[in-house]
Amino acid sequence: MAAIAWIVLCFEHNLVTIKCYPTTKNQFPEDGLDKSRFPHIHSKPNLILNMTKCSFCLPKKINDGPLLTSYSLPKLKERIRYECPVLPIVSIGTPAEVIEELGPLVLPPLYHEAMNPVLKGDILDRIQYCFPYLADSTQRQQLETDLVVIELPRREWPAPATNSIACFSVDTAVEEHGPHLPLATDTLQSYAVLDQLQKRFPELVIAPPVEYGHLTWGLPFGLSIDITPGLLIQYVAGYVDALMNWLQPSGLYVVDVHGSIVHRNAIQEGIRISGCEHNKFRWLHEPLVQFSGERGDQHAGGVETALVELISHDLIDQTIFPDQMNTLARGQMHMDQACELSQDMPEFVTQVEDSLDSPQPLNGIVGDIENYDYVDAREMLQRMWNVASDDVEQLLAEIQGD
Repeated sequence: MAAIAWIVLCFEHNLVTIKCYPTTKNQFPEDGLDKSRFPHIHSKPNLILNMTKCSFCLPKKINDGPLLTSYSLPKLKERIRYECPVLPIVSIGTPAEVIEELGPLVLPPLYHEAMNPVLKGDILDRIQYCFPYLADSTQRQQLETDLVVIELPRREWPAPATNSIACFSVDTAVEEHGPHLPLATDTLQSYAVLDQLQKRFPELVIAPPVEYGHLTWGLPFGLSIDITPGLLIQYVAGYVDALMNWLQPSGLYVVDVHGSIVHRNAIQEGIRISGCEHNKFRWLHEPLVQFSGERGDQHAGGVETALVELISHDLIDQTIFPDQMNTLARGQMHMDQACELSQDMPEFVTQVEDSLDSPQPLNGIVGDIENYDYVDAREMLQRMWNVASDDVEQLLAEIQGD
């Protein structure tokens, strides 16, 4: 990657856009950048120029590090009061280390290759509307920090060898998951399955995730991004085409944990209108409905807590869970109530914000945290892996049959 030479700042409605341009000089100019406002931007980025596999950012520990999706709802609320979140726009294949160095709180990247200028503008407008809090909400009006967009110059990163199938998830990684789980809870579950899948099928290459999608329940609580179904269709189609061009796989396997029907339909439509001939899509929680949806435990409750805990204890805020399970249960919302309020977002926002000053505020869980005691995480993860394994076998057979 060429060094960053100079930066143009445009301030409008709490949105700051930083465009980075290449040059032969390996430093920032002395003027043009308020380093006291953006002290985290380094003059000499640490770049990795050679890759043997796809590099991308996934949280490793809750409430730690530069990845914004590593944080729980309450911890991120604290940090975002004083630190500007950074939204990177990068090229596919940009190493995780480059992205993580862009700021103290870095949102998942958007990819140049997946967007034309109009789509990029529309997605940025929508993100600005949703994040950190919904426009016109009380929490948004009280916030003084800016959203910083850092657009790195395009470059072609070397692609790892692809034997047959590239796989990735389309989840809502910027979605609050209560006081004890990281925002990226859905993506973490998807990639835990893909990681195990690759051990059985060496033909798989695990590609970077699409970390934006359609959501509703997270919006009233804040720190959640919905890019709407229409935008998601276009972005998925663009990303699929870009990934096919970069990795040159024979087919794609796409998964999702988030589970909104509208979200899933948008993903499948985006894949359909792309140029990828051989593909399969799977909602990985489909075999878990009897443990989640049928028990009213759809979001950040017992099912997701058990699964994330199995992936890594470091991804659970152990100062809260399991010792404060009763407190978590008192602050959760029933799934039926969330479904009803989703039809009236202003009322949903009002109920959440009114609760913040009450003895027991709503905490972002839509489900039943106590369901944790009645589920087996290993069985659930095995069910997810089983359906994914069957899918890959069928996709390989389809590819080999051509």
